[in-house]
Amino acid sequence: MKTLETVCFSIIFAAPALAQEPLAAIDWLKDPAPISVARPLEEALKLPEADDVEGAVVPDVDVMPLDGAQPDAAGLLPGSTTGLPPNLWAGSGTDTLVSLFSRLPPDPLPAIQALYYTLLLAEAEAPADAGREARFLRARLEALRKMGAVDPALALVQQAGPYDASLFDQWFDLALLSGTEDEACAALSQDPELSEAYDKRIYCGARAGDWQTAALTYETATALGVLDAASARLLAQFLDPETIDAEMSLAPSAEMTPLLYRLYEAAGTPLPTRNLPREFAVADLRGLTGLKAEIEAAERLTRTGALPANRLLGLYTDQSPAASGGVWERVAGVQALEQAIVDTDPDAVARHLPGLWRDMKREGLAVAFATLFAQPLSTLELEGRAREAAFEVALLSQDYETLAPDLAGSDARARFLVGVAQGTPDAALASETPQVAIAEAFAATAAHPDHADMLEAGRLGQAILTAALQLDTAGPNQASDIVAGLSTLRSVGLEDTARRAALQILLLKADT
Repeated sequence: MKTLETVCFSIIFAAPALAQEPLAAIDWLKDPAPISVARPLEEALKLPEADDVEGAVVPDVDVMPLDGAQPDAAGLLPGSTTGLPPNLWAGSGTDTLVSLFSRLPPDPLPAIQALYYTLLLAEAEAPADAGREARFLRARLEALRKMGAVDPALALVQQAGPYDASLFDQWFDLALLSGTEDEACAALSQDPELSEAYDKRIYCGARAGDWQTAALTYETATALGVLDAASARLLAQFLDPETIDAEMSLAPSAEMTPLLYRLYEAAGTPLPTRNLPREFAVADLRGLTGLKAEIEAAERLTRTGALPANRLLGLYTDQSPAASGGVWERVAGVQALEQAIVDTDPDAVARHLPGLWRDMKREGLAVAFATLFAQPLSTLELEGRAREAAFEVALLSQDYETLAPDLAGSDARARFLVGVAQGTPDAALASETPQVAIAEAFAATAAHPDHADMLEAGRLGQAILTAALQLDTAGPNQASDIVAGLSTLRSVGLEDTARRAALQILLLKADT
């Protein structure tokens, strides 16, 4: 039997940080694609001194042996990059933080998504009540997986030390998703106690050529009834390909796992990923499923910042559209717009930009589009609807503060948006609920009362995460949540994140 081919692919994502300068590369990323960081701060964030904290609730502390590093403290972004203090999480309880991370929405505002990445990957001390079971780390890994950020999650668990029963199953799943399961399988073969999952032991034994042990383990598992029907049948086919019946299709399992996905693939019945959790989309980036499926997977990952905009652009421009409608409409539009920009043809840009911009906003790809096209569009003399679209594109780009003013119209809405981009929205120009809320938040000079107690008690990470969630899940007319979230983010120095989030609320939420 042939072993499954090892397929490597890289997921790069955008994460904000509080650094003085943008990163050019991160050691754990082999590809030197940039990771976005927040605008410079005058100084890194600091928690109150112990003597200044009144009424703080100190969680129970588990005493750890000196030679036992806590996996919950693992992180990929050091404090020198994020500007966050080492005791970011120390004042909070694990249960509270795990609950907050479990509530991260599937399609967040891009600015807040980037902040989530910073918090999930920040190098910081573990919560005071953290134990060896790595609950805090596992919650972060689960959140990254839901976003489709498989490679960063894999790097994080490897840094923490995956040769431990509390982390091995996460490591194994992530390795399967990224096609790098050789090391995990070798570890499990040497120490079967790393996982209680019989299916993983069987799979790894067969991949290693230890058919006798794999078959014996399979017989034991079926006798104990610990394998579900799909796993039992797929593993039987994996152990003996001659049992594969081409006439009989195998329905997808209702509860898909990375191992089941790979077993379906090994049986010659690879599954489409569009209806599977986002983490499975990385499998369609291998060029094995056709360009349409690859583009759709890339769009899913780009929406959560798990894939850089340039990677998506490469797929859009790889070949001429194979059909019309749907994804091919975007492919044709991007190719036509790119050619119009290369030709410095404002009339052609005007024909293609408004409709394409509307489609990109609808598909949740507006910020990625702005990353690619804001700067070149700003150099063209555009009028009418094309200029209005270019103005919005500029506002959603990383250079919003410098590009947008030159494209702005004279109406109240445009002037208000420019004010947000510059951090000084004019309340007199605010006519709608989200505008009024944003103006109020930018006039505030302190954290919102919803989060002030957390900051005073030294729970900085919890305060930032709570404020981000409150803002992220607020509807465009939920003024109090918008005010609370933006006020607190600005008060702790996340000015760039607050401005970008405010602009995204106005352009991506309020306009829909």
